[in-house]
Amino acid sequence: QVQLGESGGGLVQAGGSLRLSCAASVRAFSNYAMGWFRQAPGKEREFVAAIRGSGLRKYYADSVKGRFTISRDNAKNTVYLQMNSLKPEDTAVYYCAATSGTDYYIDSRYGYWGQGTQVTVSS
Repeated sequence: QVQLGESGGGLVQAGGSLRLSCAASVRAFSNYAMGWFRQAPGKEREFVAAIRGSGLRKYYADSVKGRFTISRDNAKNTVYLQMNSLKPEDTAVYYCAATSGTDYYIDSRYGYWGQGTQVTVSS
């Protein structure tokens, strides 16, 4: 069983930065790839970023490439999402998720989800 809890969301002006954290309660955290997804009001949940268990491979949505950075600390069972140059269109609830599979871009492949944290970017 994997339990996930996000933190770090909030209100920020356009151009600002936030760092999201997701703490996992699980044995062998490094066995799981971790992903970040987001869902804006009235829209479907979308992939943001993912990182393999080792941390050596990372994947990003085109919309955040160059602005967001995913990382993980396996000693702390935590994954991070550093978000820079935020835009109003980044406003959404951000979720972290864990998967033991390899379809990192597909939300249905993730078996464990956190409750989400709200990120609001004002213009």
